[in-house]
Amino acid sequence: MKYKHIIDFLRSLYPNKDFIPLHEPYFAGNEKKYLADCIDTTFVSSVGKYVDRFEDMIREYTGAKYAIATVNGTAALHIALLLAGVQPGDLVITQPLTFIATCNAISYCGAKPVFVDVDSDTMGMSPEALESWLTQNVDVLSLDSFELEHVQPDAAFSTGRSPLNRAQPTQQDEVRSTRRSPRPSSTIAIHKTLRRPISACVPMHTFGHPCRIDKIVDICNRYHIPVVEDSAESLGSYYKDRHTGTFGKLGILSFNGNKTITTGGGGMVLTDDEHLGPLAKHITTTAKKPHPWKFEHDMVGYNYRLPNVNAALGCAQMELLETILANKRETAMLYRELFADIADIQYQPEPPHSTSNYWLNAILLKDQIQQETFLKETNENKVMTRPAWILMNELEMFKGSLAADLTVSKEIASRLVNIPSSARLV
Repeated sequence: MKYKHIIDFLRSLYPNKDFIPLHEPYFAGNEKKYLADCIDTTFVSSVGKYVDRFEDMIREYTGAKYAIATVNGTAALHIALLLAGVQPGDLVITQPLTFIATCNAISYCGAKPVFVDVDSDTMGMSPEALESWLTQNVDVLSLDSFELEHVQPDAAFSTGRSPLNRAQPTQQDEVRSTRRSPRPSSTIAIHKTLRRPISACVPMHTFGHPCRIDKIVDICNRYHIPVVEDSAESLGSYYKDRHTGTFGKLGILSFNGNKTITTGGGGMVLTDDEHLGPLAKHITTTAKKPHPWKFEHDMVGYNYRLPNVNAALGCAQMELLETILANKRETAMLYRELFADIADIQYQPEPPHSTSNYWLNAILLKDQIQQETFLKETNENKVMTRPAWILMNELEMFKGSLAADLTVSKEIASRLVNIPSSARLV
């Protein structure tokens, strides 16, 4: 068995386990106490003290002005994209090396993803690849100019307005038309050929490693493109001493069962925007207007509020976060030391200027043949390892999407393996 010495080392890190998972939750604090309190008080749904407390804890920890809890990270990203101004028919720039939720949320808005490459050291969106694609493919126009360009004379005459020349309206278009608001900027980035707006950019902090988010934001600001950070995997990660998810117009976190801390299922929208923060809270709670007894809703909203029982778990987990992060960093240093002496295996450390939460430790094998051999041997010996996700542009539903040169993404996908990364505190 070629990788027996590595499998033995992995087993030494997680002793007394017949099966070693990739990442399992760690419960050792007030989880049961807070859950029992929810049951005793009967506040188990979307109303309760733990929801507000969990939001306060995340807001204080990340430094964001607003933190809005949602049922999962995908819901958080969907709402963040809507608030950024993404509309049906738009284009949204993202990376192909990401979890499907990133592109699903873009699709929920009726938009289409555009894929640009990642950096080899961060595994997140490359600022150079982003800028190159924008330079070649994007014009910046005033919104008035763009709308005049797309006037349909007959429709404008009959309705008294100037509609955009887009695809036939879908059911989602009809729902959203009941509350469509103006785009958030008077200047808009337009694809030179397709003449479609590029209404957001969604970089991801891959496996918890921060991408060069400051450069991405600077580039997007020049093109008037809002940045929505997919920080689903990076609670506890910092770039230049600033928490991930707080650089863009909006950011999101995930608390799925396999994340650094978990609420079972849950997400969070982060923003400093004093208009979008309260609006996010409003539309994730079905857009219900405050009233002692009347049920009145003033726009199409979403039932995305995090239940109190999940938030209770989150509060207890946040109390353990620093302990979990410190332990995961110890594990990462052990891995780095191990793989420094093994030829043909490259350990992926935290990038420059970053503090990573090391959510999932990653290694790069020599080639795809060695990747397959490593995956086969470890999993057959009850040590869970996984490759990176299939690149989004290779999935059936996104094969027709616009894509730049994706050489680095393809290289990483053909060699990367995630190895066990749970906190070793039990």
